[in-house]
Amino acid sequence: MASDVRGGRSEEPRNIERIRQAALQSFARSGTGATTMRGVAAAAGVSLGLVQHHFATKAGLIAAVDEFVLELVVSSMARPLPEPPVDSVAEIGGRVTAILADHPEVAAYLSRALVDGSAVGTRLFDALIGVGVARWQQRIDRGEVRPDVDVTWAAINAIVLALGAISLRSHVDRHLPAPLTEPAQLERWQRAVDTLLRDGLFVPRPERPDGSAPAE
Repeated sequence: MASDVRGGRSEEPRNIERIRQAALQSFARSGTGATTMRGVAAAAGVSLGLVQHHFATKAGLIAAVDEFVLELVVSSMARPLPEPPVDSVAEIGGRVTAILADHPEVAAYLSRALVDGSAVGTRLFDALIGVGVARWQQRIDRGEVRPDVDVTWAAINAIVLALGAISLRSHVDRHLPAPLTEPAQLERWQRAVDTLLRDGLFVPRPERPDGSAPAE
């Protein structure tokens, strides 16, 4: 209705948020290709004209959702690490599980974006690599990890562990007693990943007197 568009400015932020959230949920569930502006308007409880007023086109709506998702994820992951003795691995793991618990629609949208070659998936991965490399270098500088750690691969491996579980969630869920986004399963996942990153999984091999490992 035209009155939607002429509504008071005090309603604009709330309307924009409702429309963006409705679009995000539809993109996560059905993909951007199958989502229509009219369907988003109906889900948000507003007129098609109001959606067009704020976002102009579906491309504009996609761009707004992408920026929201990027800001939400990257700003959380880029917050400075707390000073020791806080466990930095558990701290970052908690940020990841919090996003999944509090914003499951964001995780579902990213799951699509990371496998369909969309621009937001590329931007997110690259941003997280940058944040991750800086974080691992900080851990080296603080003496938390070995100085010979390959920071690029340390960052990539940590991101693959997190984004891989998100992207393959439908398959992961089949092997769990409850969906990954259930609190108990998120806690279990974080505990397993934290242990892997912090401690590894293999018992250290005994060394020879000269310091070398025995032959396999």
